[in-house]
Amino acid sequence: MSSTLDLYRQLTRQPQGKRLFSIAFSQKAPYFASAHIAVREMAAHRAEVVVPKRRSTKNHIGTVHAIAACNGLEAAMGLLAEATCPDDMRWLPKGMEVEYLAKSTTDLTCIAETTVADWAAAPDVPVSVRAVTKDGTVTVQGTIHIWVTPKKR
Repeated sequence: MSSTLDLYRQLTRQPQGKRLFSIAFSQKAPYFASAHIAVREMAAHRAEVVVPKRRSTKNHIGTVHAIAACNGLEAAMGLLAEATCPDDMRWLPKGMEVEYLAKSTTDLTCIAETTVADWAAAPDVPVSVRAVTKDGTVTVQGTIHIWVTPKKR
């Protein structure tokens, strides 16, 4: 089990634990702090983060910028990969394919999901991702491909 998942489990047992984990996660990967990501769930084969609609994540028309949504999707994928990847393996993102389907008019919940069969296809593991508004509208969806290989000893 990854140390990231261990930390998530330890902190989320505490009051304000998800908020503290979100801060720690953003410190480890500072780029994600620009999207003000809040981690909602981290588990094998599923992760969920929220990108809030705020001035720093908006575009020129007042909706959540598509790249802020992609940042959230990549953060969710990374949490999923940390929770799912076997201890003797490592993962690296190798590409992202997304479609912008609708305006992101509210906070976005960014979800990453895989199956056991997806991981059996390693080294190329597809991670399904989607960003959803508060009313359930999918605004961005796609696949992030990760490369899963044995750790060098």
